[in-house]
Amino acid sequence: MPYRLIKGEFHVHYPDLPLSGPEPDGDTIKFLPDNPSLVDALSTAGRGAAFNRRGMINLRFEGIDALETHFGESHQNLNWAEAARDELLARIGFTNIEFAERNPNKIASIDNHPQRGYVLANNLDTFGRIIAFVYAGDAQQVDGAQLFIEEAHVEASLNYQLLEAGLAYPAFYTSLPADLRIILAQLVRDKRQEGTGLWPEATANTQQTASFTEGLAEMEELVLWPKLFRRLVSYVGTGFTTLAQLDTWLREDPVNRDDRVLLPSGELGNMHDIIDVVAPLQLRMNYEPEDLVIVPDGEIVLPLPPPVKPSIGKNIRIVAALVNPGGKETGEERVTLLNVSPHDQDIRGWTIADGISKSAPLTELLNSDIIAAGDVAQVTLDSRVRLNNTGDTITLFDSNSRMIDQISYTRKEGQEEGVTLVF
Repeated sequence: MPYRLIKGEFHVHYPDLPLSGPEPDGDTIKFLPDNPSLVDALSTAGRGAAFNRRGMINLRFEGIDALETHFGESHQNLNWAEAARDELLARIGFTNIEFAERNPNKIASIDNHPQRGYVLANNLDTFGRIIAFVYAGDAQQVDGAQLFIEEAHVEASLNYQLLEAGLAYPAFYTSLPADLRIILAQLVRDKRQEGTGLWPEATANTQQTASFTEGLAEMEELVLWPKLFRRLVSYVGTGFTTLAQLDTWLREDPVNRDDRVLLPSGELGNMHDIIDVVAPLQLRMNYEPEDLVIVPDGEIVLPLPPPVKPSIGKNIRIVAALVNPGGKETGEERVTLLNVSPHDQDIRGWTIADGISKSAPLTELLNSDIIAAGDVAQVTLDSRVRLNNTGDTITLFDSNSRMIDQISYTRKEGQEEGVTLVF
C-alpha cells in the first residue's frame, strides 16, 4: 500500500496562550498540514481527522512508543521520558526551550518555532490522529505524492532515529507493513543487545521481572513498555494495591483493557496472554514488544498460519549467503546451498523465500531440476526475493510447502558489504 506524503509545520507552543498549548512528548507532536484535504483523504471506516480549532492535528508515530511524560495524573520514568521528548524536539530543529513552572509539560518559550516537516501516512487511528513516519525539513517530492516506503525512507524517519538512540519502545500495529516491521524489530533487538539508551534499565520483559517492592506507585520510576504502564495506571486507579487481580481485571473488558495482539506464533491473543504475574507485586512479559502486533479495536483480523516446522532429516542446507553485495543489489544477492546426502535431490516445485514470504522457484534461479549428491549450488536471487541489510530470514520450502531449512541474520551482519555470511 502506498503512503501519502503530506507537508506542513510542527507546532509545540501557542505563543498567545502558552499554558493552553500542546504538551509534546517523545512520540506526540502537533502538525499543521499545508493542505488539510490530504489528511481528510486518509479517513477510513468513518474515522475522521481530529483537527483542532487552529487547524492542527496530532501525529501518532508509527512503530514507536516513548515513555509517558504525562498520562492522566501519572508519568513514567522521567529521565527517559524527557530524554525522548528533548531528543525529538532537538532533531526537529527547536532550540532554547523553556518549560512553564506551573505546568512542566507546557512550553513557556521557544526559538525557531514552528518548524517545517512532513509525514508519510496511509491511515488515521481511532482517535483521528495521523499514523505516520515523521520527518524534519522539506521533501523534494510534491505535496500529496504517493510513495512506496523503502528501507531508506524508514531509516531517515524520526521514528527510526528514536529507536536507534534507544529512547523508545517498539509498538507495532497492523497498519505497519510486515517488511517495515522486520526492519524496526531487528533495530530494537540490536540496540537492546548493545545496551543503548533505556535498555539496560528496562524491566518487566522476558529477561527481567519487575518488582514493586514499595507498592504499585513505584511503576512511575521503572522503565516499562508504555502500553503495559498505561494498563497498570488504570488498574491502580480502580483501587487495587497488588497485581493479584490484574489478569481477571483485564479479561473483564476485552475492548478497553484486554487489547488483541498477534502473538509470535501467529495466534490471535490478548493483553492477558503477554503478561505473567509471578507474585502479588511482581510481573514480567512473556514476549518482547517487537515480537507482537497490536490489533486496533474493531479491526477484523485472522490469525496468521502457524510456522511450519523444518522437516526431519533435511538433505539440502543453507550454508552461506551474500546479503549485502554493495552497490546494485538486485541480481547480485546469492544464497549457497549444500546437498549433504549421498543422493541427488530433485528440487522441482521447491521455492526460496525472504522474511516477508516473497518467494521464487528454485529451479528457475538455478536453471536446473537437480542438486547432485555432495554438490554446492549457488542461487542468484532476482527481484522476487530481496534480502534486507537490516536483518532478514531465508527459508527453503519443498514442493509440499514443507520447510526444509531456515536461517536468519542480524542487522550487524547485514551491514558488512561484500561479506559472505556462513551459517
